[in-house]
Amino acid sequence: MKRKVQNFHKELKQIGKENKKSSIAVYFTLRVLVIICMVLQLLRGDMNNAFLCLLSLILFTIPFLIKKKLKIELPNTLEIIILLFIFSAEILGEINNFYRIIPYWDSILHTLNGFLAAGIGFALFDILNKNIKSLSLSPLFLSIVAFCFSMTIGVLWEFFEYTYDRYFYTDMQKDRIITTIKSVKLNEEGKNIPVVIKGIEKTIIISKDKEGNEIITEIEGFLDIGLTDTMKDLGVNCIGAIVFSIFGYLYILNRDKYRFVNHFIPVKQTE
Repeated sequence: MKRKVQNFHKELKQIGKENKKSSIAVYFTLRVLVIICMVLQLLRGDMNNAFLCLLSLILFTIPFLIKKKLKIELPNTLEIIILLFIFSAEILGEINNFYRIIPYWDSILHTLNGFLAAGIGFALFDILNKNIKSLSLSPLFLSIVAFCFSMTIGVLWEFFEYTYDRYFYTDMQKDRIITTIKSVKLNEEGKNIPVVIKGIEKTIIISKDKEGNEIITEIEGFLDIGLTDTMKDLGVNCIGAIVFSIFGYLYILNRDKYRFVNHFIPVKQTE
C-alpha cells in the first residue's frame, strides 16, 4: 500500500513537470513569434505595431512575475490561456486584423478576459480567507468581489484603449456605422431634450490637409467613434465575470464536485 502511495506521488510530480514544460514551451514559442512580428513591423516603419509587440513581450512576463514576487502559483491551464489570450488580442487581433476578419473575435476575447479576471480576483481573496484566521468571507461575498475585480480590469483596459487611440491615432476602440443618432447638442432651443435623427443614409466630412486644401470624405450612415464597441466589450466582460462568479460560489460550497475550477484559480505556493 505504501509503495502504491509513493508511486502515486511520483506520477503527480511527473504530471506537474510536464505541465510546466508545456507552459514554458508555449511561452517561448509565442515570444519568438512576437519578436519576428516586431522585426517585420520595424522594417515596415510601423512604430505603433512595433510598440504593441513590445507591450505583448512585457505582458508575457506577468505570470512569471506573479509567481516570483507574490509567491502565487498559477495553474498550468490558466497560464497557457493567459499567454494565448495576450497573443490573440495584440498580435492576431490588432496587428493581423483578426478583429475585422473573424466575426466576434473581439467579443470572444473580452468574454474570456472577464472570466479569467474574475478567477484571479476570486483567488486573491480566497487565499486571504484560508490563511487569515480572523477573516471569514462568505461564498457570496467572494463571488461579488470576483465580479467587481473583473469589471475593474475591464474598465481599466478600456481606459488604455481610449488613451492609446487619442494620443497615437489608432482605432483600438473600433468605430461603427450607425443610422440613428440622439443628441441634445442638436436642440436649437438649448433644452435638455435630445433631437433624434433616424435613417441616416450618408455623412459628408469636410477637413483640410497641411496645405489648407479641402478634403471631402463621404461615408454611408453616421460614424460612431467607439462608444458602441466600448459598451459591447464591457457587456461581454460582464457575462464572463458572472459565469465565473457563479462557478466560484458553487466551488466554495463544494470544492470536490466543482474541482475543475482549480484550473482557473491561482493558489499560494507551498514551501
